[in-house]
Amino acid sequence: MGGDLVLTTEMIQVLAVLGVTVVLFVLEILRVDVVALCALVAIGLLGLLPSDQLFAGFASNAVISIIAVMIIGTGLDRTGVMAVVASMILRLGGRTETRIIPLVSGTVGVISGFMQNVGATALFLPVISRIASRSQISLSRLLMPMGFCAILGGTLTMVGSSPLILLNDLIQNSNRNLPPGADTVTTFHLFSVTPIGLILLASGILFFLLFGRFLLPASQVLEKTRPGRTRSYFAQLYGVKGDVYELLVTSESQLVGLTIGEAEVLEGAPSLVAIRNGDEQHLAPASEEMIWVGTVLGAMGEREQIGEFAEANELVVRPRLVSFGALLNPSRAGIAESVITPGSPLVGKTVQEVRFRKAYGFSVLALQRADEVHRQGLRSLPLQVGDTLIMHGTWRDLGRASSERDFVVVTDLPKEEQRPHKVGWALAFFLLSMGLIVFSDFRLSVCLLVGAVGMVVTQVLSMDEAYASVSWKTVFLLASLIPLGLAMDTTGTAAWMAQQALAFLGDVPVLVLQILLATMTTFFTLVMSNVGATALLVPLAINVALAVGADPAVFALIVAISASNAFLIPTHQVSALIMSPGGYRVTDFLKTGGLMTIVFLLVSIPAINWVYG
Repeated sequence: MGGDLVLTTEMIQVLAVLGVTVVLFVLEILRVDVVALCALVAIGLLGLLPSDQLFAGFASNAVISIIAVMIIGTGLDRTGVMAVVASMILRLGGRTETRIIPLVSGTVGVISGFMQNVGATALFLPVISRIASRSQISLSRLLMPMGFCAILGGTLTMVGSSPLILLNDLIQNSNRNLPPGADTVTTFHLFSVTPIGLILLASGILFFLLFGRFLLPASQVLEKTRPGRTRSYFAQLYGVKGDVYELLVTSESQLVGLTIGEAEVLEGAPSLVAIRNGDEQHLAPASEEMIWVGTVLGAMGEREQIGEFAEANELVVRPRLVSFGALLNPSRAGIAESVITPGSPLVGKTVQEVRFRKAYGFSVLALQRADEVHRQGLRSLPLQVGDTLIMHGTWRDLGRASSERDFVVVTDLPKEEQRPHKVGWALAFFLLSMGLIVFSDFRLSVCLLVGAVGMVVTQVLSMDEAYASVSWKTVFLLASLIPLGLAMDTTGTAAWMAQQALAFLGDVPVLVLQILLATMTTFFTLVMSNVGATALLVPLAINVALAVGADPAVFALIVAISASNAFLIPTHQVSALIMSPGGYRVTDFLKTGGLMTIVFLLVSIPAINWVYG
C-alpha cells in the first residue's frame, strides 16, 4: 500500500460519518434508508466527495440493475410462470420431510438466483401451506428450510442478491484508487459464483435433512397446516371463535345513528363483517357506514358474546342467516391469513389509517405479531413487517388484494392467474436479458433493463405495476451508501483502516484474515443490512488483500457472499416474512440460525478458495 499512511482530517471526518451511521443502524432510532440518506447529506456537507460523484449512486449500474431485477421478477410472477413451477412441486413433493424439503427448498433457492429472494419466498408461502396440509406436516417444519435456502440461493448468480449486484461496481470504484503499480482487480461474470452458490445451497438442504428434526420447532398443532379451512384452527391459534349471526337493529337500539367503526369499539362488541341497509348488502362494511333502524348486521363471535351484545344494545338475534346466507357461503367467502411483506407501504400505518374494508374489501379480525395475538385495539396498532393479519371477506376480494403486493395471502385461495396469455413474452424477455449478460459486452444494467422494459412494452406489466414492484427503500439505501464507500476509498480511509487492522493482528495467515473478514461481514449484516455491510467492507477487504499480497477479488467476494449469512436473528427480510406464519420465536432462529451461521462460514470460505484458489 506504499508506506505508512498518516491519519488526515478527511479520514477523521469519514470515520466519524461511518461511526455514527453504524451506531444509528444498530440502535434503530431511524429507518435504515433514512440513516443512509443522512450519511449521504453529511458527506456532501463535509465536501468529502466532488459534487458530480455525490449522487452517482442513484444512476449506478448496481441500482439500475436491482430495479430491473425486481420488475422482471414481478413480470414472471404475474403471468403465472412461478405458479406452474409450484404446481409441479405439488405433484412431485410426496408426503415426507426428506422428500419435500430438498424439492421445495432447492426450487426456491434456484429461483432466488434470478429474482429477489423475498419475492421468491412470498410467492411460495401459499404453496408451502398447501403442501403442509396435504402431507400432514407442520408448517413450522417447512418454512424455515425454504426461507434459509431462498437466502442461500441468492449466491447462485451475480444478479441473485443486492450485495453481488453491487460487488462489481465497488471493485471498479476501488480500481480507480489503487496505488501505483498495483494490478486492477478483476470483476465477475453472471455465473462466476454459481459453483459456490450450488455448494452453499446443497449444504443448506443437507443441514436441514440431517439436523432439521432436532432443531425445527414441532410444537405447532397439526391444524396449523390447514389455513382457512377449519374453525378450530383460527380459534386455537388466534382466538377467533364462533359463527356469524344476523342482528336486526330495532328502533330502541343505541346503535341507531352510529357508524360501523363507532359500534365496533363498544364494550363487548363482536366483529361486524357484513351489513344490509334496504336492498343493499355487502361484506366488510366501511367504518363510516351508518347504522339505521332496520339495518341487519353480520356479527362474528361466540353465541354468548352475541347474545350479551344484542341484549345490551336492543338488537334482535335472528335464528338463522336470512340476509347473508348466500353472501357468506363457504364457497364464496371465509377467513384467510396474510403477512405484511418487507417494503409494503402499509408498514407503520395503523389498521384504521389503512381502512382495509374500503381499500381491499375485507375485515381484519385479529393480528399476530411474534408470539402475541391482538384482537382488541386493532384500529390503533401500527403494522410491522411480518405481522399476520386474520381477515374475513370474499375469496375474490382476498385474491385481488393479494395481487396488490402490499402483503402476501398465505391461505391457498381459489383464484385464476392474471395474465397467463403473456407467459411467452415474460419468458422471452427474461431469457433475452440472461443471454445478453452471458454473451454480450453490454453493462449488467442495460441487459436487465431490456427485460424490464420489454415486459412493460408488451403489457406483461403496466408502468404503474412496474413502479409498485420496486422496493424503493432498498434503492435509496443502496444509492445513499455507495458514496460513503467511495469516500472511504478516495480519502484513503479504507487503506488506513486496513493498515491499522494488520498492525494490530500481526503476521497471521491469509485464511485467518478471510475468516475474520467473513465474521465481520456477518455481524454488520445482522445489525445494519447486507447492502450496507457490502458497501462499507469491500473497500476495506480489497486494501487488506493488497497489503498482504493476496487476491483482492477473492477478499471482495468473501464480503459479498458473507452478506448472505443472515440466519442468526430474524432481521433479514425473508426471516421476517416467515416468522409469523411459521409460528417461530427468536429463540428458534438463535438455535437453528446459529448453527446455520457456523455451517455457512465453514463451507463458504473453503468453497471460494477452491473455485478461485
